[in-house]
Amino acid sequence: MLGSGSLSTKWTTYLGLLSVLSTAFSPVFAVKEHDWKKCDQSGFCRRNRAYADHALSAISWESPYKIAPETGSFKDGQYQAIILKTINDHGETVRLPLTVSFLESGTARVTIDEEKRQKGEIELRHDSKARKERYNEAEQWVIVGGMTLDKGAKVDYEDKTQMTVKYGPSSKFEATIKFAPFSIDFKRDGASHIKFNDQGLLNIEHWRPKIDPPPEPEKKEGEQQPDKKEEAPREDDSTWWEESFGGNTDSKPRGPESVGLDISFVGYEHVFGIPSHASPLSLKQTRGGEGNYNEPYRMYNADVFEYILDSPMTLYGSIPFMQAHRKDSSVGIFWLNAAETWVDITKGKDSKNPLALGVKSKITTRTHWFSESGLLDVFVFLGPTPKDIISKYAELTGTTAMPQEFSLGYHQCRWNYVSDEDVKDVDRKMDKFNMPYDVIWLDIEYTDEKKYFTWDKHSFKDPIGMGKQLEAHGRKLVTIIDPHIKNTNNYPVVDELKSKDLAVKTKDGSIFEGWCWPGSSHWIDAFNPAAREWWKGLFKYDKFKGTMENTFIWNDMNEPSVFNGPEVTMPKDNLHHGNWEHRDVHNLNGMTFQNATYHALLSRKPGEHRRPFVLTRAFFAGSQRLGAMWTGDNTADWGYLKASIPMVLSQGIAGFPFAGADVGGFFGNPDKDLLTRWYQTGIFYPFFRAHAHIDARRREPYLTGEPYNTIIAAALRLRYSLLPSWYTAFRHAHLDGTPIIKPMFYTHPSEEAGLPIDDQFFIGNTGLLAKPVTDKDRTSVDIWIPDSEVYYDYFTYDIISAAKSKTATLDAPLEKIPLLMRGGHVFARRDIPRRSSALMKWDPYTLVVVLGNDRKAEGDLYVDDGDSFDYEKGQYIHRRFIFDANTLTSADYEGRDDASIKEGEWLKKMRTVNVEKIIVVGAPAAWKGKKTVTVESEGKTWAAAIEYNPAEKSRAAFAVVKKVGVRVGADFKIVFG
Repeated sequence: MLGSGSLSTKWTTYLGLLSVLSTAFSPVFAVKEHDWKKCDQSGFCRRNRAYADHALSAISWESPYKIAPETGSFKDGQYQAIILKTINDHGETVRLPLTVSFLESGTARVTIDEEKRQKGEIELRHDSKARKERYNEAEQWVIVGGMTLDKGAKVDYEDKTQMTVKYGPSSKFEATIKFAPFSIDFKRDGASHIKFNDQGLLNIEHWRPKIDPPPEPEKKEGEQQPDKKEEAPREDDSTWWEESFGGNTDSKPRGPESVGLDISFVGYEHVFGIPSHASPLSLKQTRGGEGNYNEPYRMYNADVFEYILDSPMTLYGSIPFMQAHRKDSSVGIFWLNAAETWVDITKGKDSKNPLALGVKSKITTRTHWFSESGLLDVFVFLGPTPKDIISKYAELTGTTAMPQEFSLGYHQCRWNYVSDEDVKDVDRKMDKFNMPYDVIWLDIEYTDEKKYFTWDKHSFKDPIGMGKQLEAHGRKLVTIIDPHIKNTNNYPVVDELKSKDLAVKTKDGSIFEGWCWPGSSHWIDAFNPAAREWWKGLFKYDKFKGTMENTFIWNDMNEPSVFNGPEVTMPKDNLHHGNWEHRDVHNLNGMTFQNATYHALLSRKPGEHRRPFVLTRAFFAGSQRLGAMWTGDNTADWGYLKASIPMVLSQGIAGFPFAGADVGGFFGNPDKDLLTRWYQTGIFYPFFRAHAHIDARRREPYLTGEPYNTIIAAALRLRYSLLPSWYTAFRHAHLDGTPIIKPMFYTHPSEEAGLPIDDQFFIGNTGLLAKPVTDKDRTSVDIWIPDSEVYYDYFTYDIISAAKSKTATLDAPLEKIPLLMRGGHVFARRDIPRRSSALMKWDPYTLVVVLGNDRKAEGDLYVDDGDSFDYEKGQYIHRRFIFDANTLTSADYEGRDDASIKEGEWLKKMRTVNVEKIIVVGAPAAWKGKKTVTVESEGKTWAAAIEYNPAEKSRAAFAVVKKVGVRVGADFKIVFG
């Protein structure tokens, strides 16, 4: 859900909103870009851009920030000093504490604070109860590891002007800290890669008292006024103390406090990340020009219904993590700031040092970051590979939660299924039309008048009966729970929220009231530990009556969406736990709510310790630890289908790969071709859910009619057959942050041509290369082949030949999904058709061995119970498969010895689950005529039948071994030659 726009007249009436508030609600019901700020409408953005314009255009410009060398000290991998900011021509300065931390992982961290605010030596305006210091608690929410200082880091050189620190593995990284003006040059192997304040755009807006201009002297009649002396133009302070937009005024009790910094990626033309935006994977320039944007990329989580394509405007979530890639080199930065943030991007030749790049391209990407408040806090990653960058970021912020296995299946959703009988009817019809699915979802209409934790007594008379039918078919239910709590009488949840003082406050300390789906509402303050503890109790089965063990949760509208608030969200001067202003924590808000729900699902009843499933719309760095996300309220349009792929890829490389987009488009009515192609794309989203607006026609996949039903069912079955490989990919994401679907630059970092490609991807470690059809009336696709390895069509085993341009044209009529297999890989699937993943749990496996040019292949399979945390106690199977010298072997992925694993109930039951079939694609001609292969496992040897199929025309030879009969969890060896 849940779009806030394009609501029908009928639905608007149904909401029962008071007519006197219609003006306040106008932004909610209209899709207008001007409902959200542009840079020149945001005071601190406008100021920082103007600061940059002045610095870059001035004939002589020097940054006013200098380290006082005598204040500096270096100990145990950390440098501390005071930066002095000169603030006027009289030489007055402001003291800014600097800390540069060098971590064991090879990551560096640069933090700048403000001494006066640290000490609370400032005055607040507007009678504010807000904190005086800069927000310094983002780390507590975001950072979970990787912070051990590198005590082996050492000062390699120091004089009166600068110092150089060597750090990281083998001391191959170095940071040269220049004192005056302050800057840092981060190098790897002696070459510059990332520079801070290289352009002099560092800007820490220090606290200053508000000084009103003196009144004009009263002019007496007939008196001649003396000529005024020419004065320097006054700094524009019109948005320092308060700011208005869209009829709302934001008081700013601490005055101007933005932080800004230019960060240059030296020799890198392509930068990626900072989701979520509906823009290409390789980020565009933002200072105008043909094909560029005129606005910076904005990160300010907002309910941007029917978002605009190819735009830097903000969306529902923010991850301020950016990477730069070029041939064989990757670096990145993470800007840890939860306030509204903008990023400008420009590209050009490095005129200062064009010979130092060491690569063909002399393009440098220069970025300019600025946030409204908080610390300047930046982490630096020097690679050198994409995997290095992402794994080090994951070490800091955490990896993807190991998901419930059902959550990788197909999710069926709309706003709204109208009754429990409607839900049961959809469930039956999915079976009738042989369409597998795992989860059906309920949007806000299941509640009693939008009161969460309740059921509509007329439409959902028997939620337990509904849940039991789903459970009998191995299926789950997801219900929506939003952070706004209806402000009404006789509703225990809101009564407790108020009596326990657990809601977000206004600037004067009273409970904040805003408007959302229920009308008048209050918002839980999930920053408050007491609120989170209270929230846990609401989800207990005996409290949230009608829910069962197969019920899970959807958190929507948690940016937060406030219909009558500024930019459809909460006033920035609202107060959260600890009296932090909302402006300081806005981009964290959605994460804190998802976190509260995640922990609530861990404690629904004593002794139950199952993995939660929580979908969120708003997110920040670290949200990957808590569940899944989706790209919000898209539209049934080919452009949105096409945009969904780079959007989901961008989430993956930013550490949050459990991502998807509403299949079919939330708004509007897709034609049957579009809906079919969207399913064929959606099966490759890590999170795979169809969803539709309340005004959209019913479009359950079985309603499309033939031939579409058959085509969509085939796509769904492809997803389900490959669930073992999807689950294995999630295991790797959980271990080290590896993306689940991987862009070309990640898998082939040596291929420059692949850097900007964002419409095709590899799936996990399978070697499966997908390029969905996302254009209307297309019956073929051109797919870029990134290397000289052999590629086969997944369905036909045809060998795919690439032209000199490294592209191959694949036929893709409506019934065909462009999917290739790269030689050299082994992947697992399950081939028995089932109606849900739960019913596949004890099915046998098929291994597909795709031989490479060297007649070798490798892959892995991870399996656990898909539900509990027992995998943390070693209750899992993880096998590595290697094909070499005509022999396929299976061994424990981690080299664990069977004797060291104490089998629980699940592992004991898995002893009955076998690898029953092996398909070898690209089988050598020498196998022709073979009737059997030799199987060795667990001290036994036996023969299994093999069927060899010789090459025909473009189709490769392949062989099939049936009734292999080896335990999936056992070591085995199969000899083909």
